[in-house]
Amino acid sequence: MNIIIGAGLSGLLTAYRLKKEGIPFKILEARSRIGGRINTVLGESNTPVELGATWFHSQHLHIAALLKELNLNYFGQYMNGTVFYQPVSNEPAQAIQIPEQPPSYRINGGSSNLINTLYQHLDKNDILLDQQVTKVEFNNNSFKVTASKIFEADKVILAIPQKLWSRKISFHPELPKDLLNIATQTHTWMEDSIKVAITYKNDFWTIRDLSGALFSNSGPITELYDHCNANRSKFALCGFMNSSLKYLDKEVRKQEVMKQLEEVYGEQASNYLEYTECIWSNEKNTFEDTGAPIYPHQNNGNPIFRRSFYDGKLLISSSESSPEFPGYMDGAILAGNLTASKIIEATR
Repeated sequence: MNIIIGAGLSGLLTAYRLKKEGIPFKILEARSRIGGRINTVLGESNTPVELGATWFHSQHLHIAALLKELNLNYFGQYMNGTVFYQPVSNEPAQAIQIPEQPPSYRINGGSSNLINTLYQHLDKNDILLDQQVTKVEFNNNSFKVTASKIFEADKVILAIPQKLWSRKISFHPELPKDLLNIATQTHTWMEDSIKVAITYKNDFWTIRDLSGALFSNSGPITELYDHCNANRSKFALCGFMNSSLKYLDKEVRKQEVMKQLEEVYGEQASNYLEYTECIWSNEKNTFEDTGAPIYPHQNNGNPIFRRSFYDGKLLISSSESSPEFPGYMDGAILAGNLTASKIIEATR
């Protein structure tokens, strides 16, 4: 039996590959939902908005291949028309034309469509939610994994961010000091982000030949994009907020955001359907405070994460462990593929 800790993209993909080979596993997920840092929310307006991982690019070949394998479609990020840029807070946003850039893409139905499709290929009894793993013990060539109860395993796959397993899980015997030190100082992508989405009854910006894109040095929103669905029947704007605003009350943040949007887009921006946000540093199963600042992508892709431990029976499979595009969805997919391949080869 293989125990996979984490039901994010890398964990679910590892399970999907093992299932196809008939290799038994259980996934232990601390959250009450699957997906990890991928979280598409519908809300009352039934408009899919991304509060987590959203975009990928043409160089991200692993996600493109997986989407093709699962018969899922994707579409280009809408960027037609004028872009707004706000250099400083006391000056109005400037209408600019940005140079043509390589396109970015979004998954039809939202990023969670990829998660849910993998989930549908698995036996639901093999995915256990609300399972906070606290201890991993290796003895006599096998594991005991402690969550709501003790699970026995031949192999364990760590498919959660490095800071989480290095700080929240007790390993016996202890893992190597160099591994733990690097893991503790590994940046978790999205952990310091605030995603914000505002849904509307129409895309008033495209009618005015605006792209919906806004870049601001001052905030509260620092990046904003058109977030309509693939067939443009649901309408939204979505992006990132200055992370320092997490200390404000939610209603104050909302007021600041709507004030900024009205200044940039006019009164139509205030006629919204829903305001949604996610402060990822408040997500205990994403963020772990280490005191000292950690820089974006710090230690992501470190070669030590591609090693195995406890006689080759403990493997690391999070996005941040990937040798290519660590921290991104593409990295999570490559990590899942590599980890599954190691387990499959070991059984042959």
